[in-house]
Amino acid sequence: MALERPLRFSVLMPVRDDWSSAAELIRRLEKIFSSEACSIDIILVDDASLQRCERGDFQIDSSFVRVIRTLRLRRNLGHQRAIAIGLVHVQQTSDCDAVIVMDADGEDTPEGVSQLLRAYGESRGSLAVFAERSRRSESLVFRLFYRLYKVVHRCLTGISVRVGNFSILPAPYLNTLVVMSELWNHYAAAVFRSNLPFTMIPIPRGARIAGSSRMNFVALVSHGLSAISVFGDIVGVRLLIGSLAGSLLAALGIVAVAAIRLFTNSALPSWAAYATGTLAVIMIQLIAIAASFTFFVLSNRSNLGFVPLRDYSLFVEETVDIYCR
Repeated sequence: MALERPLRFSVLMPVRDDWSSAAELIRRLEKIFSSEACSIDIILVDDASLQRCERGDFQIDSSFVRVIRTLRLRRNLGHQRAIAIGLVHVQQTSDCDAVIVMDADGEDTPEGVSQLLRAYGESRGSLAVFAERSRRSESLVFRLFYRLYKVVHRCLTGISVRVGNFSILPAPYLNTLVVMSELWNHYAAAVFRSNLPFTMIPIPRGARIAGSSRMNFVALVSHGLSAISVFGDIVGVRLLIGSLAGSLLAALGIVAVAAIRLFTNSALPSWAAYATGTLAVIMIQLIAIAASFTFFVLSNRSNLGFVPLRDYSLFVEETVDIYCR
């Protein structure tokens, strides 16, 4: 790392019953951080797990892990909102230099953490660094739907989907993110929306340490819509423009049919009347859609919504230090 002074990192992991994977991942992380001049706090956001965390699995002999803490939530919120609550907790309780956000199942690898630390050091702590997935291990069907989602996301928001949660975030960024309602829906999209500077580096996805993923098709669609919702006003304006353009084309079609009928001697085919009626219905519907998007954009700009810094404590049941150096 290019930064010279000893650094303190917070490692934030949302966990839903993957306690054995989290314990093994922490042991693997020891090998990475043992070569760095730093200390780390590990925050495990317990997303209302059904299985109990075995404290003994997390008793390690480490000179650089200061604390391993579980932050238990009152109900299952999903990993994006668990990350949001974890980031607010770090911002409120820690004096770390940066936060490493990663999954606890092993798909975000210790070797990837090493690459993130290297890029963070090269930027001298001035940039957030996200892992851009250079290789995916999912099924062919998943990859096909994921490519389709990327196209839809780019058309609606103007931004390409290239990263997930795996990242390192300078601590000063937290002051901005914790008051963004967008963070409640999607962590990476909120960082992009904040206009805070960031960079991406290619890091392949690893394999799960144990068990199988709980993400089904419905959960994946919901996750994708959450990312798009962060750019709701942009999506609304783009759909507004598209609706107005479509209604204008429909109106031009009606005018063209009427002009042929009124100003030429050409006989109109029998389907022209039906085409005119259909175009009129389409035009009216598109104008109604455009009006609804207009009201949506205007109301969304005046709606503060959920503010993580203000509201996160409602969902925190308890915090427990399961390991202290």
